[in-house]
Amino acid sequence: MATETVDTTAEFVLSEKVRKEIDHWLEKFPEEQRQSAVLAALHAVQQDIGWLPENAMDAVADYIGMPHIAVYEVATFYDMYNLKPIGKHKITVCTNISCMLCGSDKIVEHLQQRLDIKLGETTSDGMFTLKEVECLAACKNAPMMQVDFDYHENLTPESLDQIIEKYRNDK
Repeated sequence: MATETVDTTAEFVLSEKVRKEIDHWLEKFPEEQRQSAVLAALHAVQQDIGWLPENAMDAVADYIGMPHIAVYEVATFYDMYNLKPIGKHKITVCTNISCMLCGSDKIVEHLQQRLDIKLGETTSDGMFTLKEVECLAACKNAPMMQVDFDYHENLTPESLDQIIEKYRNDK
């Protein structure tokens, strides 16, 4: 998922595609509960431009009719939202208890060495962003990670190398 360059100092205008998606979700809730569509609205913007700059979150708040701070609270609470530009592929490694007990620390260490970045950083070529997450609900097959929307389980340093190459070569 490559991120689009966005002028974060200008007023953000929701695209027609995003407005239609938000409207679709707004129809599912009573008028007095419009804020219930905020998760889907933020997701629609992120799918459109790759991340959520503050002015885009403001535009969502204004469109739905809720305080800006309430939108920021949602966007900063969930790991699925990117508050800064990310690489083409987002790698999230589970470091919760099951994965930790099965060696997620070694998985993170291997990825950091292999990609030459630390958690929260993006490779210099813009290909990968590496993040840590609390839980991805695949405890039985720990350690595990998610790349974009794909789960990779029972990880080893060898399988990591193969996975990274697959995404690096997948144009």
